[in-house]
Amino acid sequence: MAARKHILVLLTLLTAACTAKQDGKPVPAAQSSSPVSDKARSTKVSAVVDGRTVDLADGTRVRISFLAESPACAAAAAREFAVKTLQGKDVSATSVRRGEISLALPDGTDYALAAVRAGALRAEGADGGPLTEAESQASQAKLGLWGPACVSAPPSVPPPSPSCVVVYRIGSQWPGAFQAEVTVRNASDVLINGWTLRWRFADGQTVSQMWNATAAQSGAEVSVTNADYAALIVANGSVSIGFNGAVSGPNSVPESFTLNGAPCATG
Repeated sequence: MAARKHILVLLTLLTAACTAKQDGKPVPAAQSSSPVSDKARSTKVSAVVDGRTVDLADGTRVRISFLAESPACAAAAAREFAVKTLQGKDVSATSVRRGEISLALPDGTDYALAAVRAGALRAEGADGGPLTEAESQASQAKLGLWGPACVSAPPSVPPPSPSCVVVYRIGSQWPGAFQAEVTVRNASDVLINGWTLRWRFADGQTVSQMWNATAAQSGAEVSVTNADYAALIVANGSVSIGFNGAVSGPNSVPESFTLNGAPCATG
């Protein structure tokens, strides 16, 4: 019996030794040093949003990694390349991070590499390696982004602001006639000394009497020249003219005006 007690004590001591702490910390369980990697899955590209963004068959929208956003000059071409290469195709997708994937084409080609090699898109986040080499080769061959569409594209120049603003108002109207007022504002920073305002009637209207200016009409075309005392329009200043007119039906407002040959905005 005493021998059995000694054996139990020995087993207790051995168990305590196995679960003892090292340096005051529990001994961790053995773990595998192999990193966890996401496995590629087969799927289909159901739609292309742009050169680097696609919708997959399960309805998720993802961005393809290692590709930079396309500049405006090549955005249409980049999307066209993606549609031709990916849309409706079975691909192999590997998650890189949340919302980003890499795609392999049916023949095993990496899509990002194919897009950069064709000059459709630039590489992003690649420091050396095949993507950097492909971008250098596309640049030397002047493909896509490095071709005439982007390199030789003229800079965007906004159209000049109108130098005048015309407000045409029908003050009153009665059967067969009407009265209107036209205000011309000088929207430029220079003085206007002498002016001619032109417009075109759309409904057969005619000018019968005008004040502050003189009207001449040929068919639908109306040409109005300033009176001597109203020749000057200072910068940001305005002048108003009025007239009586005749009309036998609709009486729409003219759509456009020119002042000394320059188109005016309407208000």
